[in-house]
Amino acid sequence: MRSGRVHDLLGVGIGPFNLSLAALLEPVEEVEAVFLEQKPRFEWHPGLMLEGTTLQVPFLADLVTMADPTSPHSFLNYLRDRGRLYNFYFLERFHVPRREYEHYCRWVSERLQSCRFGEEVEGVRHAGDHFEVSSRDTATGGRRKYRARHLALGVGTVPHIPPCFEGRLGEDAFHSADYLPNRERCLEAASVTVVGSGQSAAEVFHDLLCAQKERGFRLHWLTRSKGFFPMEYSKLGLEHFSPEYTRYFHGLPQKKRDEVRSRQDLLYKGIDVETIAAIYDLLYERSVGGAYPDVHLMALAEVGEAERTERGFRLHCRQIEQDRYFAHETEVVVLATGYAYRVPGFLEGVRDLIRWDGRGRYVVTLDYRLEKTAGIPNEIFVQNGEIHTHGVGAPDLGLGAHRAAVITNRLAGRAVYPVRERNVFQRFGVA
Repeated sequence: MRSGRVHDLLGVGIGPFNLSLAALLEPVEEVEAVFLEQKPRFEWHPGLMLEGTTLQVPFLADLVTMADPTSPHSFLNYLRDRGRLYNFYFLERFHVPRREYEHYCRWVSERLQSCRFGEEVEGVRHAGDHFEVSSRDTATGGRRKYRARHLALGVGTVPHIPPCFEGRLGEDAFHSADYLPNRERCLEAASVTVVGSGQSAAEVFHDLLCAQKERGFRLHWLTRSKGFFPMEYSKLGLEHFSPEYTRYFHGLPQKKRDEVRSRQDLLYKGIDVETIAAIYDLLYERSVGGAYPDVHLMALAEVGEAERTERGFRLHCRQIEQDRYFAHETEVVVLATGYAYRVPGFLEGVRDLIRWDGRGRYVVTLDYRLEKTAGIPNEIFVQNGEIHTHGVGAPDLGLGAHRAAVITNRLAGRAVYPVRERNVFQRFGVA
């Protein structure tokens, strides 16, 4: 089925960032948009929806507030609509439960007519003055074609699987994104090893640690990072997640950007201080009276190979600073190895229109447009695919509404949402 109209914008993927764009575009009459998502409804990291986990950003980093606090799609209006304003008021917390953030986003997605779920985008091609997008209905298999002047990519990231585990995934080895569906397998095992660092690794480890005393499995945590360090969360450090730092970072040469970002892991990959404290407190309590829990943590431990055994896996590891090798036996492996950016396959039909850098990544303008090789009037915007050009704030929810506001203003040709030039106290370079 072919759509007769030519949409001003077609968004691919409905995660928090494209959902933010959809919400901010709703009252903009001159921009008609549609957003497609292959999942049947909004979901956000369902495999890590552990009880007690919260966002690592304040509730003000919802879909709209940082661009338009008066929007009916704000988190506070969600609370009012659900009859939870007083509950939240008495909670006295700045960081909301992760489960409630997902519920809030689903609430917004169900209020927006522009959001269509159960449609998987399969291909894109350029046709004269617009893009033609082909999609498949995931329930019926039926095909549709859409036409749009501009595109917004919000497909997100995919779990990163170390090469040594490629082809070995299953119930005994899986990414932390699939932890909850495989949690019972972990609790039944004789030994479990968490590989990786960061918040996801810490949350999975803590959840297993809480269950270990009752279930009796051995528990290990290996990471090649230098230690189990907290995320940088000082007030001036947080100013790196601002439009000013984004603008400063974008102005650097690409080689310098890569060099700078390689030293910024703790700005966005560290562990929440409270999670570290909860882990340590539980280990301390378990060691009272001379006991020692069957728990082992090792940093600077790099997993090089994974060998299948009758009882699970034999991991061939190296202690990086000592340059010493050792083998580690485990029944189950949870790979908390982060997420990777990828170029979606459906872009193959317009690949030649996109300018790529020397490492096969998008070249992205400051206002989030992909640079093109041809002078066509049609734009492709990218959301959370530009960390290499815009810095550590690209995946951060706190900058999501700002980026969506910039894109909205570009599409409308006017300042629908004023973008302030000055938001932080420090300067990030010489003007």
